[in-house]
Amino acid sequence: MTGQDLVGQRIKTVRRQRGFSQAQLAHPELSDSYVSLIESGKRTPTPAVLELLAEKLGCSLTYLVNGVTAEQMEEIELGLSYAKLALENGEITEARARYAELLDGSGLAGLPERRQEAEYGLALATQACGDLDEAIDILNRLRRDAGAEMPPERHVSIAVTLTHCYRGRGDLAQAVQTAEDILGGAVRPVWTEGLIELGTALLAAYAERGDLLRAHQFGAELLAAAELVGTPRALVMTLWAEAIVAAETGRSDDAMKLADRALAIYSENGEPRALAKLRLDYAQIRLIARPSDAAFCRDMLTKLETELQESSVDATDKMMCAQSLARAELMTGRVERAGQHIQSMLPISEGMRKEQRAEAHLLAGEVLAELGRHEEAVSELAMVSELLDDAPPTRQTAHLWLTAAQVLERIDEPARGADAYRRALACVDL
Repeated sequence: MTGQDLVGQRIKTVRRQRGFSQAQLAHPELSDSYVSLIESGKRTPTPAVLELLAEKLGCSLTYLVNGVTAEQMEEIELGLSYAKLALENGEITEARARYAELLDGSGLAGLPERRQEAEYGLALATQACGDLDEAIDILNRLRRDAGAEMPPERHVSIAVTLTHCYRGRGDLAQAVQTAEDILGGAVRPVWTEGLIELGTALLAAYAERGDLLRAHQFGAELLAAAELVGTPRALVMTLWAEAIVAAETGRSDDAMKLADRALAIYSENGEPRALAKLRLDYAQIRLIARPSDAAFCRDMLTKLETELQESSVDATDKMMCAQSLARAELMTGRVERAGQHIQSMLPISEGMRKEQRAEAHLLAGEVLAELGRHEEAVSELAMVSELLDDAPPTRQTAHLWLTAAQVLERIDEPARGADAYRRALACVDL
């Protein structure tokens, strides 16, 4: 049944509840035949006519259009706002429950845009909880069911999230295909911020699957497109994606130039909470690209830790800051201080995705090994093995297995180390 039919049915239902005939409802502004055509779905009333009919029937215009009262609409909007706020603040379980509750109710049935918003929010919250298969199912169902009714911007947002989800579960071919379906034609679409974001997701997928030449070529094209779009967000997203690829491929000078430029742009245009997160990411990239700057990064992260504790950033960012601080302390030889940071890092990590938890426990194992607490280090590395046992075979997973193997080798656990080496090689099909 179309939206036009539903509007007509609502007018007919309320008219009968009020005890009006079609002629009584129509007089004197409209003809009874016109009201009949509206009620049968054969005519679409103009906004002015709908407003007139709502006034005559003594109901809200919102109810005639969407099937919900003004009070119900306010409640739905409030529910969506709370769910979105929970997601932005990192309260992912709460956000997921709120979006699911909204979708379980009947209030969104006549509100396709609000329903799409709730379904997309549920997919984001589900992705954040680490349930990538379920998030992918939600997103594909949303694309299929909404079809042409969905705004182009939403199609692009869904493609971005799908690309990240496929990449997260190790399905790099599908991640690339999802983005290339939109960006990979003979003629590129007109670039927008949304398409730039999709481009950065595609760039990460190229790099993850080891297609470094394609990543380099596409990265140059994407940066030129971001310059053309000209918004600070488009430029920062692209510069940051390029910096990560450069750091991971050993081009440390390029990585820092790109990261420095991104941070400079955002420092002038970004809001404080997002800027603090970007500075955290910057310190992480600098630790990778320039290990000799570990002391500088440690001081930067120490200041950031205080800022993050006093702000509303999510738990993931606070954990990543503690983790990066522990790494910086370890790199500068201050192992005891690194041990203090892992004590605050591990409890926060318990609610994270398996890969994030594995990375935290791996770092704890490294620190404990340096402290000479070998039994505790082995225990932490056993937890890493358990968490990674069914993880997707990505470059990140391979790196975690490789690092675990190296630590196990240092603490004289050759059998466990050999197994970790085999798992690392399996992740890259060797």
